[in-house]
Amino acid sequence: MIPARATTAAVAGAVVLSTIGGLLAVTATSASAAATCKSPVFKRQFYGNTSFSGTPKKTDCDTAVSEDWATIAPASGVPKDNFGVRWTLTRDFGSGGPFTFTAAAQDGIRVYVDGVRKIDLWKNVTATRKKTVDVSIPSGKHTLRVDFAHWTGSAHVEFGYSPRTSAAVDKVAPLAPTGTSATYDKATGRVRLAWAGNRELDLAGYRVYRRVKGDDGWKRLARVTAASYTDSPPATGETYVYEIRAYDKAGNESAGGADRPVTTVDRTAPSAPTGVTATDGQPGVTLSWNPVPGAAHYLLHRRWETDAMDEPVVQVAKVTSAAWLDTTAREHLLYSYWVTAVDAAGNKSAKSEPGLVDRSDHAPSAPPG
Repeated sequence: MIPARATTAAVAGAVVLSTIGGLLAVTATSASAAATCKSPVFKRQFYGNTSFSGTPKKTDCDTAVSEDWATIAPASGVPKDNFGVRWTLTRDFGSGGPFTFTAAAQDGIRVYVDGVRKIDLWKNVTATRKKTVDVSIPSGKHTLRVDFAHWTGSAHVEFGYSPRTSAAVDKVAPLAPTGTSATYDKATGRVRLAWAGNRELDLAGYRVYRRVKGDDGWKRLARVTAASYTDSPPATGETYVYEIRAYDKAGNESAGGADRPVTTVDRTAPSAPTGVTATDGQPGVTLSWNPVPGAAHYLLHRRWETDAMDEPVVQVAKVTSAAWLDTTAREHLLYSYWVTAVDAAGNKSAKSEPGLVDRSDHAPSAPPG
């Protein structure tokens, strides 16, 4: 792969690159004799000899090594024969891994990684020669250097580097993402996750994971290519933990970045109470129901059932246990009771199914003593 190229003119300034999977479109600024080239742009130096000795005749920035000068001098002050051009680049290769270098030149080309020669086609020729080599690059920052020497005839040079993305070859996982942040908006209930983009050239994207705090199992929420994601976790009042992992084109997944916890607002109501029973007795109506998980207390409502008119439903009690005795219900009347569960955040469940009771006539309680 020959990296995409914006221009071969002298450039020295800010460069804008895409974030995923290698070298893409580049925008660069104006020339400078003492060029400062922002990685991953090459610094290019022109020499009036093939030994790269003395002061360069010209220095600029180049987005790719791809030139066909034919029999024309490559720059002002440089002869059309017996000249040298050197490209250098230091960049972060992330986790590193297997790469392919491709070179083509007429005349000589040498390629180095951190000063170690990887390609050597170094002689005067009358036709373009090509070579492809597989190279393993360690993690972190490394320097590429391409030396081109032209003696006579036509001048042509190309060099490209690209990751090998076959799963059979690439066993190197990306580095774990860094700089993860999680911001929770209570009004919308959304979590915005952001992290620093990985440096791997074979990066395919990121996987976003979530789990409830205290649980071991991660749930994969999404695969994204941008270094951000927005989630809407359940509004249960629980704490959710987020983790970001990078994955490459060979399918290798990184370790997780730093976990980030978020405690949500509780807007989830308890389930409606079930099993409501109303039993008539001498002291009054005894009500009971199944306890509701997460309920802090219960509200009890009652209605007197008549054929003549609709009576209002009124709240008659607030209790913390799953039972209550109604001593105010009048005898010889039919009543319906409903129970509502309320959690600590104030969320109310739906009303239960009604419990019905038809009060009978009961003898008064015996006086004490």
